[in-house]
This record gives sequence, structure tokens and C-alpha cells, in this order.
Amino acid sequence: MPPVPLLQEGSLLPLIQLSITPVILISGLGGLIIALTNRFGRIVDRTRVLAGLVRSAVGDDRHHLEQQLVILYRRAKLVRMSVTLAGSSMLVSGLLILVIFISALAGLHIPAVILGFFGLSVLLLVGALVAFNRDIYLSLNALGIEVNRAISTKRPAD
Repeated sequence: MPPVPLLQEGSLLPLIQLSITPVILISGLGGLIIALTNRFGRIVDRTRVLAGLVRSAVGDDRHHLEQQLVILYRRAKLVRMSVTLAGSSMLVSGLLILVIFISALAGLHIPAVILGFFGLSVLLLVGALVAFNRDIYLSLNALGIEVNRAISTKRPAD
């Protein structure tokens, strides 16, 4: 059976239909990247505040702040990885759209390449989400440390 060309007698509709999925993926990734970069900014701001406090802290307070700084640094690296993977997924999705249009214009039948680009884009998205979920887990650990410290702190008698 001969391959069916994507671009048929002046009809762009099948070509546009084929490119909708990566366009939707790019839109969703844009929202994810906005959320991740906002999260990264908050981590950086909080790290700067804690770093300033560490310089003047002593004893148990210093140890606690250093522990929080280590967690924040690990979180920043995870969010950076998540942004990088999501951005790479967006890039591959854009390349996928180009491949779809070029294959249609050149009359090429390359479904394996198209599926490869799509699969890679989805794998990169999954990686970004795994890194994001790991950051959420670490932020909950840091919050648990804060809560336990606050509960265990003895209050002076009134």
C-alpha cells in the first residue's frame, strides 16, 4: 500500500490537524514553566534571607538554618532541572511541528521520526514532572523540620 501524503491537493487541513497535539503540549508546558520559574524565584529569595541569618546565628539556631539552606539548595537544583527538562520538551515539540510541515511539503513519509520526536517530548515532560514532585517532597520535609522545631521549643513561663 503506497504511503498517503500528508499534504493533499491544496488541503492544509490534515497537516494542521496533525500539528495540533504538539501545539497544545507547548501551551501546557508554557504554564508549567511559568509556575516553575516563580517557584525557583521564591527559593532563591528565601535562600538569600536565610544565608543572611546564618551569618549572625550561633549554636542550635545556626545548625537549624544551615540545615534549611541545604534543603533549599537541593530544591533549587531540582527546580532548575525541571525547568530545563520542560524547556527541552517545548523545544522538541517545536521541532516536531517543523518536521511535520517539512515532511508534508517534501512529500516524505517519516512516521518513525515524527513519533520519535513526540515520544521524546513526552519523556522530557515526564522527567520535568518527576523533578517537580521531588521538589514538593523536599519542601514538605523542610516544613516538617520547621513545625517540629516550633513545637519542641519551650516557651518561657509567663
